[in-house]
Amino acid sequence: MNHIAIDLGSKHSQICVRDAQGKILQEQKLANAELLQLFDTPAALVSMETCAEAFCIADHARSKGHQVRVVPSTLVRSLGVGARRVKTDRKDAQALSEASCRIDLPSVHVPSTWSREAKTLCGLRQALVSSRTKCINSVRGWLRTQLVRPRLARKTLPSSLRQYSEAHHLSLPACVERQLRAIEALSEQITAADREIRTIAESSEVCVLLMTAPGVGPQTAVRYAAALDGWERFADAHQVASYLGLAPGENSSSTRKQITSITKAGSAAVRWLLIEAAWTALRTVPDDPMCRWAKHIAERRGTKIAVTALARKLAGILYSIWRERTPYQIPAT
Repeated sequence: MNHIAIDLGSKHSQICVRDAQGKILQEQKLANAELLQLFDTPAALVSMETCAEAFCIADHARSKGHQVRVVPSTLVRSLGVGARRVKTDRKDAQALSEASCRIDLPSVHVPSTWSREAKTLCGLRQALVSSRTKCINSVRGWLRTQLVRPRLARKTLPSSLRQYSEAHHLSLPACVERQLRAIEALSEQITAADREIRTIAESSEVCVLLMTAPGVGPQTAVRYAAALDGWERFADAHQVASYLGLAPGENSSSTRKQITSITKAGSAAVRWLLIEAAWTALRTVPDDPMCRWAKHIAERRGTKIAVTALARKLAGILYSIWRERTPYQIPAT
């Protein structure tokens, strides 16, 4: 079996093809559009570094019957990529192909098409929310320069500020009015994105099951399902909590043993949504057994630690719901 190594670029990519004995058969730089034709060959082992283009190329290679390794970017330096501060596309492709001939390179998980599309939708929505937040903060900063601090809700800030300015004879500069129009436009697009996410969640059997858990809405369900991309990847709920960065860390050496705060590894967006879901569950179903458990922790360790613990438990509950394909049920007391 031949080994095909690809040093991917935004427009062009360098390839290096070796046979099973490590002899170089082909070296060439191709446009990414032409790269797909490379896979119309007998099955080979294709290796590439993680980047924005990697998963699309990996999907196409797999569809043609090739084995694919998407090597973590943190590992490639130890394989010789960029060694001795000499980094060229040709040398990088050669180093990757040589390593592929010698060892079975580890590969990151290649997300499914649904997972990538869901992550893209949620990520672009988050970009809209961040932009709106910056606009709102800039308007509130201007208000402080005018020595006024009206209580204006975020969702209705443009209309409320216009009403406030008319009632108090406050003139809004053109630059502020532009920000208000931008906030209204962004809010409209965020609402459209929310509808699209809800549609995706309601059309997914897994997400519908996940939303039966307290505090879990469409965004949390879609983000969680997209991040895990299949419960079969994890042996148990503890692995899920570790994967999402909700497990405690450790800093031990010799006879010293120290348990630290959560590792915060994995998707920060999913972790944040699970924390928000935990807060929502505490407010809406305080008598649920998992919420009562969290309250006992709060009495001993404080509310913030209790909420984090509840988020970790909720991540495990969602894993069980997915694995068993059953909706959330309150445990019998």
